[in-house]
Amino acid sequence: MASRTPVRLTLTLIGAACITVVHAASIADPSIINRTDYGTTMKKHPYIGMWVTKDGRIRQELLSNGRYDEARGAKKSMYQGRYEIKGSHIDYWDDTGFTADGTFVSNDELHHGGVIFYRVK
Repeated sequence: MASRTPVRLTLTLIGAACITVVHAASIADPSIINRTDYGTTMKKHPYIGMWVTKDGRIRQELLSNGRYDEARGAKKSMYQGRYEIKGSHIDYWDDTGFTADGTFVSNDELHHGGVIFYRVK
């Protein structure tokens, strides 16, 4: 713990304090609790972008700031949260506390929650 810089420790504590509040009330700036990289983004990551099911019913956008936005049918932003990619594995933390994961089978196919997503080009 002593190796952390004061700035990073402060951000971590702010995030932890906000997570407690998320379940009780809405946060004005949810990005505070969902930042995993403290300033850097994933703009150049090959998996960033829109992923959809074959029928187009579920659409999941992986944003370059480490957040995702999932739409289902006519409902936009049904699920939102943060994600982290390590190799071909992706972990999700929904803003409501739900967690999930998935696997990128190729650069154009994502398996997540028993559903197959395809990259929108």
